Amino acid sequence: MGRTTYYTNSPEIASICFAEGDYWAKIINKDHPLYQIKEPMAGVFLSDSNTEAWSVVHKYLAPALSPKAVRHYTPQMQETAELSFKVFDELDEKEEAWNVYQYMFKMGSTAIGKLALGIDLHHFDSVDAPLHELVVKVGVNLELNKKISTRGDWYSHLPFGEPKQLKDTKNRLGQLIGEAMENAKKDGAEDLPIAEAALKADCIADYLARAIDPDGNKMPEKYRTPATLVAVGAGFVTTASLLSWLVFGLVQYPGNQERLLQELIDYGVHDRTTWTPDLANALPFLDNYIKETQRLHNPSYQPGRTALSDTILPGGYKVPKDSVMIVAIHHIHNNPSVWDDPHKFNPDRWSSDAAKNRPKGSYVPFAAGPRMCIGFNFALQEVRVVLSELIYRYEFSKASEEEVEYDPSFQLIRPMNLFVRAKRRTTWPEKKEDKKVEA
Repeated sequence: MGRTTYYTNSPEIASICFAEGDYWAKIINKDHPLYQIKEPMAGVFLSDSNTEAWSVVHKYLAPALSPKAVRHYTPQMQETAELSFKVFDELDEKEEAWNVYQYMFKMGSTAIGKLALGIDLHHFDSVDAPLHELVVKVGVNLELNKKISTRGDWYSHLPFGEPKQLKDTKNRLGQLIGEAMENAKKDGAEDLPIAEAALKADCIADYLARAIDPDGNKMPEKYRTPATLVAVGAGFVTTASLLSWLVFGLVQYPGNQERLLQELIDYGVHDRTTWTPDLANALPFLDNYIKETQRLHNPSYQPGRTALSDTILPGGYKVPKDSVMIVAIHHIHNNPSVWDDPHKFNPDRWSSDAAKNRPKGSYVPFAAGPRMCIGFNFALQEVRVVLSELIYRYEFSKASEEEVEYDPSFQLIRPMNLFVRAKRRTTWPEKKEDKKVEA
């Protein structure tokens, strides 16, 4: 289609591209896979690195998603998991299987709705509760982008069909986010320095309305809605996909579900546990299990960086200026020159010396460098809490023997036809070891 794109499965080249600098940067040109949904005012994810938008938005948004700030959203994450219990209990009583991605999509969007906009999307009011229009539009936006971007630049300019639908969808998303942000504002709420606002705000919309930099400036109004939209869209779709693959691992790889449950028991988790960041980060096998899932089944697979000039890469490869290099995450994570027995799902590999001494750039589930995923702290904290809550309450089993399929027209890798039964537990194993959580 008149387009040349470069791919790499080399950790060394991935590290060079992700580091950006004088030779590489995230410049979303017409050859970049995100070109059709590029949003110059968003500042993160969908805008170029060499812009005022990126530096300004990153200054304000990064503190709201720092490890320290994410800690105070832990109760919201637990509440999200608990909202789903009514639905999964009802499905269990009816002995019905359910599509994992559809409900993890509801789970991830419920969490990000609270985090970003402070709203309840009502996705778990009932088994068949409809999706909120906001998340439907985000999903359509990503799907249309992938379809249009693979058909050549000329196709995107058509004034009808899918290109027009994408433009209309983007406009409607902006309206929905603007309305939600306006509703999230608190009358009389005091402005706070960025670091303090990040720890006290009810949600990102509340934070952006109140946070001021050392000079007393807020994020310019023109950036707020686009930045929040990207935080919403990039936040819940990736987390929903990751949660789906984590559930896939429970039913596909024998023994891991039992080990995860035993670890929860050994660390004193019970049905009245109030989750804290310290507890969520203290579970070593859970951490290894999540890492191995992201290594073998990572939802994101094609982050791109653009050459700022003609450049020679290790191995003698010449890449022309303006070329897009796709860091092929799945192929790096399965590169046999880096990983022993790479196609085997083995969480214990993360406790080995080989994993601890792996080459730089060989494990990049959230990309790396200055443009790595800004929300990775929230995503990891969320899946730790949600997955633990689900495992403690339910025993998962696979309900279909079909090969798992994914949608190649979508922006992320997600299992489309994974059905499971979640049976409410009535017994739990005995505690084997008494593990202490250090604050």
